Amino acid sequence: MTTPARLEVQNLVRAFDGGAVVDDVSFRVEAGQVACLLGPSGCGKSTTLRIVAGVDMQDSGRILVDGQLICDTVVRVPPERRAIGLMFQDFALFPHLPVRDNVAFGLAGGFKAHRDRVAELLDRVQMGRHIDSYPHELSGGEQQRVALARALAPRPRVLLMDEPFSGLDERLRDGIRDETLALLKEEGTAVLLVTHEPHEAMRMADQILLMRGGRIVQQGAPYNLYNAPVDRQAAGFFSDINVLTGRVRGALTDTPFGQFLTPGLPDGAEVEIVIRPQHLKLDFDRAGQGPAPTAENGSAARARVTRARYLGRESLVEFSTDQGAIPLNATVPGVFLPPPGTPMWLMLRRDRVFVFPRG
Repeated sequence: MTTPARLEVQNLVRAFDGGAVVDDVSFRVEAGQVACLLGPSGCGKSTTLRIVAGVDMQDSGRILVDGQLICDTVVRVPPERRAIGLMFQDFALFPHLPVRDNVAFGLAGGFKAHRDRVAELLDRVQMGRHIDSYPHELSGGEQQRVALARALAPRPRVLLMDEPFSGLDERLRDGIRDETLALLKEEGTAVLLVTHEPHEAMRMADQILLMRGGRIVQQGAPYNLYNAPVDRQAAGFFSDINVLTGRVRGALTDTPFGQFLTPGLPDGAEVEIVIRPQHLKLDFDRAGQGPAPTAENGSAARARVTRARYLGRESLVEFSTDQGAIPLNATVPGVFLPPPGTPMWLMLRRDRVFVFPRG
């Protein structure tokens, strides 16, 4: 028998008049893991979180914590007895209470009975010197740290976080995310985080649950979702993409980069060939009509620069290919700003290209 997961969600369904908002959602989050429900607004991730928290009720499905049933369509453990902590984007600190009482709010007996636990957590989030301060005296980043300490004070088995960093200044966000992740790992808490930001999910998650239209369309480690997306939309959610379209002829599809294998698809089927901008390699076509350079595999495509912009760490170069004026974007580290009209060759690695049936 397998060791029970700290949090297990089985076949959750939640429907409203317009249809299913959460549609047969299942996943597990182990102790010490961070799982991210990731997806665009309206995909069902926040509704899933509210059901797990107990503030919304599923139409079918089960939720277990440490193997114990806490909610189905018959049994429903009240939210305050689920050993689940909550942390939201607005922090929701009590303005009339000092930091020490905010952190101790969910502990029986308050600050006097749990002075050591409160002090320990505030020290670990670098807020010990603010123990007597009030929320209005703190910055947004400091309030976020207090909210995290309060959520962890009762030692929850599971912590739910709904867009917890979205209200922070971008300059503070990465540092606070890293500090939060380190503390959660130390506590051994199973964490379910909702976000619409792929960068945040990639930075924090042990596993990503990618949602679309109420369903989990792909789940796994960040590396796997990025490098083996299930479809074009999944690839495009994690980065900008170039998309070439074509039709299958004899299990092959013609593109400006030569033919791509498309086995298992009938002749005439439309396909989408997805290329990330950072996977395009550039070479100058110095003669304007010179011979194509040797590509690692496949063919080089002749193109002309339409625009180039410097973005800080890299440059974005936009191209139009000679075949059908297909627009393509490439990113180049550092400063690279060739003028419009510059003829160039574009090359790619076939192992970094994704081919999907056109949906």
